[in-house]
Amino acid sequence: MPPATPRNLGEVLYNGRPYALSLFRIVVGLLFFCHGASSLLGWFGGMMGTGKTIDAGTWPGWYAAVIQLVGGALVLLGLGTHSAAFLSSGSMAYAYFHEHQPEKLWPLQNGGELAAMFCWALLLIVFTGPGPWALDRLLGSAPESATAEAQRRPSAV
Repeated sequence: MPPATPRNLGEVLYNGRPYALSLFRIVVGLLFFCHGASSLLGWFGGMMGTGKTIDAGTWPGWYAAVIQLVGGALVLLGLGTHSAAFLSSGSMAYAYFHEHQPEKLWPLQNGGELAAMFCWALLLIVFTGPGPWALDRLLGSAPESATAEAQRRPSAV
């Protein structure tokens, strides 16, 4: 039996949620990877547009850049997504509270908008999973996402 045709825009959007989550994960992973690549490899104008790279082993910047590069690549590809996103989110929480927040309270005042946004976006990916377009899905190693499980469960309403 063919799937039912969506009756309204709400159903169309609801049916597209898993794919939107995959696109969200891909974009967040790509941006996070690029952030690390600029600091470690000098790509995209280098660290903070200076054309330079961060000195190897410098605490905490070099370690954060490694997490950004590797974690971003893993999140982008959907490989080990839950773990990579969790570690990456934690590194951004550390960056915000250790590097930015002591200066001023609000992210707009302390320059911590990117750290805060990456932290929360990556934490969302931890809970939503990689979506259908992920290497974990192709390899059969991805746990069932909360979204897919919730779609199968009958609503309590």
